Amino acid sequence: MIKWGVIGTGHMANIFAQSIKETDNAKLLAVSSRTQKSLTTFGDKFSINENLRFLSNEEICKSEDLDAIYISTANNTHFDLIKLCAINKKNILCEKPFCLNLYEAKELHKIILTNKVMFFEAIAYLSHPQTNNIFDLINNNEIGEVISIESTFGFRVRKINPESRLFNKERGGGAILDVGCYPMSFISLFLKNENKIVFNDVIGEICHTDVDIAASANLTINEKIKCKIKISFKEYFKNNSIIKGTKGSLIVGFPWAPEKKVFLEIYNKSRYYKSFVHSSLSVYANQIQNVSNEFLENNGNKNNRLFNIYKSLENMTYLDHWMQSIR
Repeated sequence: MIKWGVIGTGHMANIFAQSIKETDNAKLLAVSSRTQKSLTTFGDKFSINENLRFLSNEEICKSEDLDAIYISTANNTHFDLIKLCAINKKNILCEKPFCLNLYEAKELHKIILTNKVMFFEAIAYLSHPQTNNIFDLINNNEIGEVISIESTFGFRVRKINPESRLFNKERGGGAILDVGCYPMSFISLFLKNENKIVFNDVIGEICHTDVDIAASANLTINEKIKCKIKISFKEYFKNNSIIKGTKGSLIVGFPWAPEKKVFLEIYNKSRYYKSFVHSSLSVYANQIQNVSNEFLENNGNKNNRLFNIYKSLENMTYLDHWMQSIR
């Protein structure tokens, strides 16, 4: 059983605290917050012992009652909090994006390896059975050899609020950091061996708060698979992923926040059908369960689809390049 603490009491912290109840290998024991009011509200809601409610992030990280910390706070706090967890020998699950740029990513890579702790970035869809099912279908040659991938994530924000985390540069705002990590991470799952993602061309739009609010990129992976990713704060997209092969296509209609019951659509030369995927856990509970298993088995560097520090560093390399290329 992994004993967890959570830093922060906002929306994602509440989702974590509710989702962990579905698991059989994890328990939430502690929380830290900047204010007594939010600490009391959260602690009472989730029945956290008074002695494990902290007004100091340093204190929760030093607690000997905990094995791991979930960081749920704003993007611009992640660097310092990951460092704090690592030097106190706590394993870490941090909300995406785990940092703001490539410089921070490289520094955190060093800190995590130096302190010999395990780290995962909270890109929850990676833990859902749907992700494995996608590759099962591809490996079973249902669509032939993959030749192209299109992936989108867009929604409309009616008003640009400079104080919002989405549009405030100091808080780590911008569409590429907030939602670009999803299609970019999805594309990276298809990389083979030591191949890298190659950028062919990019387009982006910067708003008056100096953050990107829309962007697209044409990419090549494994030297031959053509990819296009598109993100936006300005308009709604289908928010799906389309994988085309030499024998057909696979459509992932619910890639980023799959429900317990979802389906994949397969079009090939002989038929059209749906491949249904059932999960006993919600997408966030799946994440907690899988990450806790990694901690229990000490497999932080295991080659799986969860984003450990190596994969997160690689993903931030691409995101940082994308951000710089549209300026």
